[in-house]
Parts: sequence; C-alpha cells; structure tokens
Amino acid sequence: MERLDGGTAVPAPLRGGIVALGNFDGFHAGHQAVVGRAVARARAEGRPALVATFDPHPVRFFKPDVPPFRLTTLDQRQRLFAGAGADAMLVFHFDATLARLPAEQFVTERLLGLIGAAGVVTGEDFTFGKGRGGNIQVLAQLGAKHGFSVDTVGAVADHGQAVSSSRIRELLQAGDPRAAAELLTRPFAIQGVVEHGDKRGRTIGYPTANLSLGTYLRPRYGIYAVRGRLPDGRVLDGAASLGIRPTFDPPKELLEPYFFDFAGDLYGQTIEVELIDFLRPEAKFDSLEALTAQMEADCERARAILSNPPSP
Repeated sequence: MERLDGGTAVPAPLRGGIVALGNFDGFHAGHQAVVGRAVARARAEGRPALVATFDPHPVRFFKPDVPPFRLTTLDQRQRLFAGAGADAMLVFHFDATLARLPAEQFVTERLLGLIGAAGVVTGEDFTFGKGRGGNIQVLAQLGAKHGFSVDTVGAVADHGQAVSSSRIRELLQAGDPRAAAELLTRPFAIQGVVEHGDKRGRTIGYPTANLSLGTYLRPRYGIYAVRGRLPDGRVLDGAASLGIRPTFDPPKELLEPYFFDFAGDLYGQTIEVELIDFLRPEAKFDSLEALTAQMEADCERARAILSNPPSP
C-alpha cells in the first residue's frame, strides 16, 4: 500500500476515491468502522479507497509539552490500514499552515484539489479547519456545495460506552492491557529498533531486547506477559519490564522483553512487542539474587498466561 504526502497531488489512478478522514490513532473498533465504510463504498463504486491521517497529532502541535500519548506509529497505521483494505494512506503534516486553513479551504484545496475526492467518510465527532470551524454538519454542507458525498459513522459502543482512544489510554495507564485490547481488537503493541543496553540481564540469565518508548503512551510501569513479532515473521512469547528499572542506577526508561527459549542477535532489528497481561508493578530489590528469583516467578506466570489465553 502506498503512503502519500497529503500536501501534494495524489497520483492519477488514486483520484476520484473515497477518503476515510480522521486521525485514527490506535485504529480501534470505532476507527475500523469508519475505514470499513469507506472501503465498502469505494469497492461498490469501483473507486480507490484512501485513509487520511494527521502527523504529528494536532494535540502535539497545539500543546507541544503534553506527555507522550500515541497508540500507534505511522508505520503501524499503514500496516493496519492496508489490512483493512485501503489502497493508500495519506498523511497530512499538521503544521502552522494546516492549522490556519479554514474549513472550506481545507476541503477545496486538499480534499478536492490535491486528492480529487469523490466522497468522504468520517466519525460523528470529527472536526477540522482553523479553530475547529468544521464539523460533520459543515462537511455535509460543503459536500452538497462542491459535489462530493459525505458519510458519517456513529460511535461504536462497548459495554454501553463509546470506544475511544482516550478510554484505551486510560486502561493502559491503569495496567489493564486486556481491556484495552478488546477496544483495539488486538493487543497494544510498541514497535522499535532493538538497542544496545548495559547487558545486565544477560549476566543474570535473562537477556533482554531493549526498546525506547519514543512517542508512545506510557502504560503503567511494571512487568508484563508479552508477545514479540520479529521481522522474519516469528512470534515469541516472553515477559517484559516496562519502566525505569528501580533496582539499577541510573534510572532509564525502557521496554525490556525477555523472550522464552530464544537465542539470537536482535540488535538493530525492528521488532514489535505486544502487551498481553499486567503481572505486577515495578519494585526495587535489595539484591540481584532477590531480583532473579522474582524474574523466574514472573516468567513462569507469563508462560502460563500465554499458553492459556482467556475464552472469548
């Protein structure tokens, strides 16, 4: 699937498409419903299906000092959009120029001029344009005026509550990755390049693959049962520390998965680590012996969890 710059004209074969428009961070069940509607309509009409997202997130532009909150990277979103059937991903670079663009100008210059959209699909809470001057009612009016279709998809509910990225973030920060996975329809996953660390884990029999958390949301610090996905397609079970490793100085924020029954060099490789279940909070140990004993217990519990998934 192609990744396109939302600030330049799309290739001719992709003009006249149906565009799912939103941020889609997390690509949860609600986002999937929006993209699914766009893909279905595009297929029915013999048109391309495009998904348009924003990077950086508008919140990051307007509030640059907020703590990291991303649920997905662009690479992850591209893979998820492709799996949903989209033909291309459009990335609108959210900068001062885009922030100043009035709603109608965004439609005429970007959606119609550069993309040639025949139709747009959004969620019911979508806003756009300078000062959030555009919403679904404004978009419908502009569609009627400029000759493109507009579809709005209502919120998807789970246990009576709307599925939302903010709700997923709250669950992850509370240490409940299983509940977050229900809303995402898959486990929350952190993708990154394996870095060289201080190799303390190797000296005590638990070599780990160290990943920076980057711009991802910080889930609750602690120990997790995890699954790792390697570039060659292998899927590995493991246990991971996510946090600042309070037993060691200086504190350093990392995701450190230890993969069971694996021997290999992952340095420099891009891997993805899924958080399956929260085992316990971080703790400081008085000795390496006490830490090692706890790690052994953590791994035993993680093995049991990963070998016996809960019933749907």
